[in-house]
Amino acid sequence: MTRPAGRGAAAASHDGRFRYKLNAMPFVITDPCIGTKDSACVDVCPVDCIHPRKDEPEFEQASMLYIHPEECIDCGACVPACPVAAIYDSPESTPASQKHLIEANAVYRAGDADAVARAEALVKQHAAEHADLMAIAPAERAAAHGKS
Repeated sequence: MTRPAGRGAAAASHDGRFRYKLNAMPFVITDPCIGTKDSACVDVCPVDCIHPRKDEPEFEQASMLYIHPEECIDCGACVPACPVAAIYDSPESTPASQKHLIEANAVYRAGDADAVARAEALVKQHAAEHADLMAIAPAERAAAHGKS
């Protein structure tokens, strides 16, 4: 039994029940989304794994959007929908300058105030450490990732 188009698999445990194991985080939203929060990716996601949505209480306070790695089915619909090219298809393809945001996507959970705070703290740390990138307009920021 496998996850549709994904990188995880279900396996039987010693008690015979199936448990899902995530082998890798499918997609990562990076710093062009900071301050942008364009919801085109949310609109095309078939499983609503991108948070916070505009109708979620965390939307106003969030600096950016996040992909919930356990909800994502690895379909890739979000990548071409993002107007600022903020989404990478894996942690491995995400530039080193974006490492804090890999973890921010991994820890963010809508409705969990502690998880939201941890993710937002990572975003703020990233922004402070990469003031040069943050000074670039979001639409041009992804092109600068390889240069930092």
